[in-house]
Formats: sequence, structure tokens, C-alpha cells
Amino acid sequence: MNIPSNKSISLKSAALIAGLSLLLMAVLAPIANFGILMKLYIPGDAAVSFQNFHTSSGEVRWAVLLFLIVAILDVIVAWGLYLVFKPVNHELSRLTGWLRVVYAAMLGTAIFHLLNVLQLVGIGNDLAILDPQRLQIQTLLAFQSFQDGWSMSLLVFGIHLLLLGFLTFKSGYFPKWLGILVVVAGMGYVIDSAGKILSASYDLNLAAYTFLGEVLLMGWLIWRGVKGFDSSPNPSLQ
Repeated sequence: MNIPSNKSISLKSAALIAGLSLLLMAVLAPIANFGILMKLYIPGDAAVSFQNFHTSSGEVRWAVLLFLIVAILDVIVAWGLYLVFKPVNHELSRLTGWLRVVYAAMLGTAIFHLLNVLQLVGIGNDLAILDPQRLQIQTLLAFQSFQDGWSMSLLVFGIHLLLLGFLTFKSGYFPKWLGILVVVAGMGYVIDSAGKILSASYDLNLAAYTFLGEVLLMGWLIWRGVKGFDSSPNPSLQ
């Protein structure tokens, strides 16, 4: 039995939009974080980090732009996933979507600390009238604030994935094992974020090993966006 579309967009289109947006995010976020920022940031070395940010401020600006695009894409994904899982449970799908929007807002707030980094390294052009060491420390703290803000937002993102995994499991048009893997991915983010909040010495990175569900869900959404949906436990989108 085919799932009918609503007046504005079909589930097939919503799945394809969400899947392609996730794919684009999977490319842009690593470029911004690992390809740019983490190559410039030297943990515990304020002087070298400041110099790297200072000489590569153009790259930092690109990282800011890419992260802003990622945050916008997160909102698009939230909308697409809401439509995809609305037939399963309208209210839970709405809550799941809003949690992703909250995560995107928190990420956007964290990005402002990168703008602060740019302002500080800009001031560095006039180091003759400033205390270089103080400016370097302020720059390092601003970058760490970005990292801390992003880390805290991932707690919300992890809860989003827990609910998303449940919806995937109950959907009837995605495999149950995929829902389980998405829940596992969510648990990785929740444990990591909670651990960093509760302990300054927490250094595990479970999300680096539990993300498989996110990748497979992205692929499955794109596949469903191309192939379409064959059946649903509740075909009504009302």
C-alpha cells in the first residue's frame, strides 16, 4: 500500500531532502572542524594557537560559514524527519524535530565564540599596545568556549537521536535494526556530553564508535527518497 503525500510534500520527497541534507552536513562539518579548526588549535598552547588563528583567519572565517550552513541544514533535516515520521507518532515526531532545532540553535550560539576568536586575532595586529600573553589566553578561552558550547549541544542532539531511533524502530517502513543502531548512536552522544559536563577529566569519545546508525539512516533516507515508501502502519498524515 502506497503512502499518500500531504498537500505540500510527499514522504518520498521529505526523506530525500532530509537524506541529502544529512549527506551535505557529513561533508561540511568535518571540513570545518577537522580540516580547518583542529589543524590550527593546539590544546594547552595559547601562543601557537593564537599565531595559527592569526595567520589563518581567512580559513577560520570559512569554518564559521560552513558551521552556519550546517546549522541551517539541521533545521531542514528536522523538518524533513518530522514529515517522514509523522505517520508513526505525530506528537513524538514533532518533539524529535524540535529537539534538533534546539540543537541547531545551540550550535549557532557556540559559533559566535568563533567570531570572538576572529575579533581577538584581529586585535593582534596591534600587539604593540596590548599584552600579547593575555590576548593569546583570551583567544584560547574563546575557542574552548566554542568547543564546550558545541559539546553541550550534543547532549540535546543525542536525546534527539534516541527518540528518532525509537520512531525508526516503530515505523514499519525502516528496518528495526536501523532504529536500534540510531538509539546506540544517541547513547554515545548523551554519555560523552554528560561525562564532559560532570567531569573535567572525561576523555572518552564513544560517539566516534557509535555513529554507524546515523550514516545508515542517512543512506536509507536517500534510498527511500529515490525508491519511495511501500507501506506504513498508519498512512494518514493528518
